[in-house]
Amino acid sequence: MIHRQQCANGLTVVVEEIPGIRSISMGVWVGTGSRHETPETNGISHFIEHMMFKGTETKSAKELAEVFDHIGGQVNAFTTKEYTCYYAKVLDLHFRRALETLADMFFRSKFAPEELTKERKVIAEEIRMYEDTPDELVHDLLASAVWGPHPLGYNILGTEQTLERLDRGALIDYVHTRYTEANTVIAVAGHVTADAVMEAVQEWFGRPWHRVGKRQESRPPEFLPGRTVKVKQTEQEHICLAVPGLPVHSEDLYAMILLNNALGGSMSSRLFQSVREEKGMAYSIYSYHSAYRDTGLLGIYVGLAPEYVQEVLAEIKRILEDVACRGITGRELDRGKEQVKGNLVLSLESTTSRMNRLGKNELLLGRHYTLDEMIERIDAVSLDDVKRVAECLRAPLAMAAVGPVDEEDLARFLG
Repeated sequence: MIHRQQCANGLTVVVEEIPGIRSISMGVWVGTGSRHETPETNGISHFIEHMMFKGTETKSAKELAEVFDHIGGQVNAFTTKEYTCYYAKVLDLHFRRALETLADMFFRSKFAPEELTKERKVIAEEIRMYEDTPDELVHDLLASAVWGPHPLGYNILGTEQTLERLDRGALIDYVHTRYTEANTVIAVAGHVTADAVMEAVQEWFGRPWHRVGKRQESRPPEFLPGRTVKVKQTEQEHICLAVPGLPVHSEDLYAMILLNNALGGSMSSRLFQSVREEKGMAYSIYSYHSAYRDTGLLGIYVGLAPEYVQEVLAEIKRILEDVACRGITGRELDRGKEQVKGNLVLSLESTTSRMNRLGKNELLLGRHYTLDEMIERIDAVSLDDVKRVAECLRAPLAMAAVGPVDEEDLARFLG
């Protein structure tokens, strides 16, 4: 059962009680990410995420790590374009200790100048490592091509140049602006009662935070059919294509998910079967749908040898045109429904997955669907629904590529 409550200070708490297991996953979710940054502060959300683990007024960075090692738990964090999450998974008897430690990090991190200097170097290495991973880099280049100057197109890590400009004062000011009660959700799933969670949250998070929040929501982005190319000496070319998708709250979201499943989201999908299984021209090819608060994109990734680029791009274009014109088959729809429902149910066996679902749904949707409601929505999708959302495949394509790219080949493909 899911319980949603609000503290007197405006903080929202969402709890899913799961009896019969011994673990508890908890997360402190903040509605801020790279889309809430500026060109001057790009990377600050991710930088703060790192600094939260670098010592508080009561514990050093090593002592924070020792707390979770001592109780046999896992602790980590991640930053996305729209939110940041600090999370832990522990045995039920260590729930209060873990939440207290997250609160210590959240409210009393020191952002010590010497730690800032060291962490800049660590993140700079992370950026360089990312630059050396073309199959990941190409997705960021695609975002830049699709969203242009809009903050949704910013790199979550920022750049080495922006990192150098971010000092202690900038980080603390950003925390006081974005890390507010109204912009934060605590999500908990596992062997715990909602009453026990609320008691602990009231103790460590329930007082006024005395942070002056400022709404800094960026304007809705416009999908641009842009092209971004990074010529790099790699064995493969890494190519991403995209068309407009749907926002996370769209009533057609499950129709889009099923379209993606038939297109390239599974091993039986058209792209995988044609390009990899029948033609043997790529090891990795898949499609995906990214849904944001007010927009989305349907993307296709392929990594392949340069001599296959023209043939594979032509095949991708043929499949897109066929699906846009005819939709998908009843067999593809039925198979996709069972796969999506199966993945959904299997994910619920993990307290971390349940906690993640609670946090994202609260931040982005403001409501929570039961398993039965989600299955009902999936089953309700018709062939006509999928055909309707497949109209997006007729839109001009955006493209990004990394590798020994022939830009004239790409230009010919885009027309």
